[in-house]
Amino acid sequence: MDAREIEAFFEALARANPAPVGELAHTDPFTLLVAVVLSAQATDAGVNKATPALFALAPTPAAMAALGVERVEALIRTIGLYRTKAKNLVALAEALVVEHGGRVPSDRAALEALPGVGRKTANVVLNTAFGEPTIAVDTHVFRLANRTGLAPGKTVREVEDGLLERVPERFLAHAHHWLILHGR
Repeated sequence: MDAREIEAFFEALARANPAPVGELAHTDPFTLLVAVVLSAQATDAGVNKATPALFALAPTPAAMAALGVERVEALIRTIGLYRTKAKNLVALAEALVVEHGGRVPSDRAALEALPGVGRKTANVVLNTAFGEPTIAVDTHVFRLANRTGLAPGKTVREVEDGLLERVPERFLAHAHHWLILHGR
């Protein structure tokens, strides 16, 4: 795709969905972070079925840490890899309390230092919770970027870097959601 085609593509996405939102249910940066961690190797629908009970008991990092691994496991048992995710969520919550005053940090390095948080999760949180112009590359975005020629690449990072280079700045705030929704 050349620059003109990219502009037209994002214009069409913007017209079709001027204010896109992600499908994970959340109320704040912490519940978003938890939902995104749970979404790895799982569907958003499956995560959204498990999180209401979890968030009712653990709406904050301190409450999540206090639940402990076994209680979190029981609440997220329907989600794949629930044992590992429960350990990560409790450790992540403890780190947020001890290292960040119970708040989700708004910088990439601090996010990626949290248990269970990689680049894609950090990108989702930075974009959705903090308005950073980042693009999380999941399997849908990776496939779409390569098939359309929008940002071809062999690795997720190559595609992410290509998208950040080629997507017009005025579309960056919503590009992540448009691409995910379109790619699905």
